[in-house]
Amino acid sequence: MFYHAYENYMTLAFPHDELKPLTRSFTDSLSELGNLKLEHLPPNYNGTALTLIESLSSLVILGNYTEFERAVLWLSENLSFDVDARVNLFEGNIRVLGGLVSAHILATDSKNRLVQGSYKNQLLDLAEDLGQRFLPSFDTPTGLPYAWINLKYGVMKNETTETSTSGCGSLILEMGALSRLTGDPKYESASLRALRKLWSMCSSLNLLGTTLDVETGEWIEHSSGIGAGVDSFYEYLFKAHILFGKEDFWRMFHSAYLAVQKYFRHGVGVGWGWGLYCLGVDGISGLARPHAYLESHVVNQAKVDRICLLRTPKYTVDVLVGDIEAANSSHREFVHVWKKFGVLTERYLLDHQMLHPTEKYYPLRPELAESTFYLYQATKDPWYIEVGEAIVDSLNLYTKVEGGFASIRDVTTMQTEDHQHSFFLAETCKYLYLLFDDSFLVDRNYIFTTEGHPLPVLSAWHERLPEIYIPSNWTYVKKEKPKLASAMSLQVCPALSLNSRHGEQLIESACHIPDARNDHKCFSDEECGTQLVVDEDHVAWAVTVGYG
Repeated sequence: MFYHAYENYMTLAFPHDELKPLTRSFTDSLSELGNLKLEHLPPNYNGTALTLIESLSSLVILGNYTEFERAVLWLSENLSFDVDARVNLFEGNIRVLGGLVSAHILATDSKNRLVQGSYKNQLLDLAEDLGQRFLPSFDTPTGLPYAWINLKYGVMKNETTETSTSGCGSLILEMGALSRLTGDPKYESASLRALRKLWSMCSSLNLLGTTLDVETGEWIEHSSGIGAGVDSFYEYLFKAHILFGKEDFWRMFHSAYLAVQKYFRHGVGVGWGWGLYCLGVDGISGLARPHAYLESHVVNQAKVDRICLLRTPKYTVDVLVGDIEAANSSHREFVHVWKKFGVLTERYLLDHQMLHPTEKYYPLRPELAESTFYLYQATKDPWYIEVGEAIVDSLNLYTKVEGGFASIRDVTTMQTEDHQHSFFLAETCKYLYLLFDDSFLVDRNYIFTTEGHPLPVLSAWHERLPEIYIPSNWTYVKKEKPKLASAMSLQVCPALSLNSRHGEQLIESACHIPDARNDHKCFSDEECGTQLVVDEDHVAWAVTVGYG
């Protein structure tokens, strides 16, 4: 599947951006992404090999190091971002910058067997050049970036000041990784300032609106949701915590997670972020209100009362935080819709059991495949393998054409559309492959960006620990490096509580077993049971699997 899409792109469209599989031609679409009105299109833009950039990490995951190396060398010799093209910052960040940063990391991984000496950080050089071209978009009174940037000339005169929550809050992974790789903090600093400013704009409900003005810092669209324009903001808060280890990210995510659970979740086991939900809460005032495209009821409370919309799912966050029941429950509803139509429509009105009247298309989106992969990794339930097989069969039956894979214009007629999106190779094919063969992930720890580009979780990228946080004065106090010792070697487990058994009081220890002695000493593994960490002044206990 991947190679049918990739080889047709390379034959019919490369080095342009994306493939038009029905007419066997190409489109230079980078400047069109997010540009619904197709305004300010560059007359002399001839593409930046977008699909090739998006395919780099997939080639490595599939084990095709020869083609990966060939692609890297071509890009290093031919790609330039010094072009008069106005691009969407969010799309350019997740697709191009993310693709280059991820591929650079993979190219420097000795396990990927590139020809020694053939790679000299060319992709990182390209990524840094692109990141530098993104920086003028952050030059606003609020630090929130413009949604659009001209790669050659910067922010254009009279540029729109409207952007989305995702557009200014989903940049931290790629730009943060760029800073860690180059040693230059300005990319991470710009994206982090924007993220913190955005979070400061949340309401007392800990909800955010959908669109805002980057110069005034005021909300334009107050309706809060977890769909397009907002979803990756929540996703990146949690993934940034994993990737960089900052507690700030966790605190923001946790507050947002609880708010979403309270105001958007409906019923037991329904996913929070990309599951079944009814969009309709005013994130600033707290009053429920319908979106224009929903025929839902207005209610005089913040909590939404009914499920009214089924939208393309993404349960990455549900699975990562361990809410498997919710992710599974929602996932099955989406699988039902997929089986009903053969592919997954962009929107489905669940309460009416009907398609959205104007959004009946399927543009080869990856979210159901991605969700299936994550849920299988979490549960190893073979049912998800069956779902993956059904997805592959449907894609081959309805979307595969001689010139590649075509989007579906209308799921009721399966009329095709002349577009093979780059994310089909970056995400859809990748997640389906990993579902059946996850050998790439063995002995490795990655998070995937919202565009499916893997970034390694490295201790060197985390904040230096240990530190004790003191809320009273908002400072950090360093402590000495801890020493490891076992409970058996120290022969002591400190008491935590008293329990009664047969009328006799026994001391419950941190080892989670009753102490046999009042002095808490222990003389066997069964009595001691745990490992602990000690320093000069403190003892911290940690239960070890396999002990009492």
